[in-house]
Amino acid sequence: MSRRLFTLFAALVPAVLLLVLATSATVPLVSMGPGPTYDTFGEAEVEAEDGGVEEVPVIEVSGREADETTGSLRMTTVAVRDRLTLADAMRFWLDPAQVVVPRDQVFPPDRSREEVRESNVAEMVGSENSAEAAAYRYLGIPMQPRVEGVDPSGPAAGLLEPGDIILAVDGVRVADTTEVVDEVSAHRPGDEVRVEYLRDGQEATTTATLASSGPEGDPDQGRLGVIVGDTPADGTDVTISVAPDVGGPSAGLILAIAIVDRLSPGEATGGADVAGSGTIQPDGTVGSIGGIRHKIRAAHEVGATEFLVPAGNCAEAVQNPPDGIRLIEVSTLTGALEALETAASGGEPPTCG
Repeated sequence: MSRRLFTLFAALVPAVLLLVLATSATVPLVSMGPGPTYDTFGEAEVEAEDGGVEEVPVIEVSGREADETTGSLRMTTVAVRDRLTLADAMRFWLDPAQVVVPRDQVFPPDRSREEVRESNVAEMVGSENSAEAAAYRYLGIPMQPRVEGVDPSGPAAGLLEPGDIILAVDGVRVADTTEVVDEVSAHRPGDEVRVEYLRDGQEATTTATLASSGPEGDPDQGRLGVIVGDTPADGTDVTISVAPDVGGPSAGLILAIAIVDRLSPGEATGGADVAGSGTIQPDGTVGSIGGIRHKIRAAHEVGATEFLVPAGNCAEAVQNPPDGIRLIEVSTLTGALEALETAASGGEPPTCG
């Protein structure tokens, strides 16, 4: 081999090795950017009983006639890309729509990917329950406390079942979840408590011996071992179906507005293409979320003209937003619906800025 060829070969080997490493070895970084959006007035793909995929309404109403809707009302998400190679990280770092951050910021080192996923799913379920409660309260629909889950090792195991409506605790009539919690926690561990409930249209009574609330609760307060949520007393039922890969608490606001729109006359969006994000409490309070700038960009990319921004996110939202999308500031469900009504009538809703 000539000296020239040897020199060329010696120079190429490290370059090839670097290229292989850059395109195959992963780095402890993730990228975050605009994710998919989901129209809550449309349909979602969910797993069917036969293992396939079927399309169902995101918001499905039974027990009363649902109102028609037009326009769109989109949940927004952040796309997180993991297991990046060095080449991937450099490519996303150069993309102004993406942010590259240390992996530990998204996936804590003491938790597995599956644990993070399960946590996100649990937060999504909580968000759906809060959205329903906030929408029902806004509409003034009478509520009643329903058993949503039973601890298999708790005092109520084998006594109460999901779907039972709790009527009274130790002789005291209860009208909602808060009253159930208050009456149960007024007793000590070891106390026997009578629970009156409604199951399949039949009233019944059972007696449970309360357990301790454990180290995370007040040890002097009894625990029944059930998850209770408020449900409409008039038979109205709402089923929420979202894509299986959507998690976290930030869809609450949009889901609540969609439920209100389906259960009441008129159109919350006025037929416009609206998107947004925000957590929600059962009392209608809207909370801040993460990734607001990615979500605004995602909404803009699918043609949304209005974006509902939690008040706590406004300062970040106004940093170089895309043209053609109005950032509406909201802090409550009532305020969000009033702002949309103002926008639909040609007025000026409160905006970030």
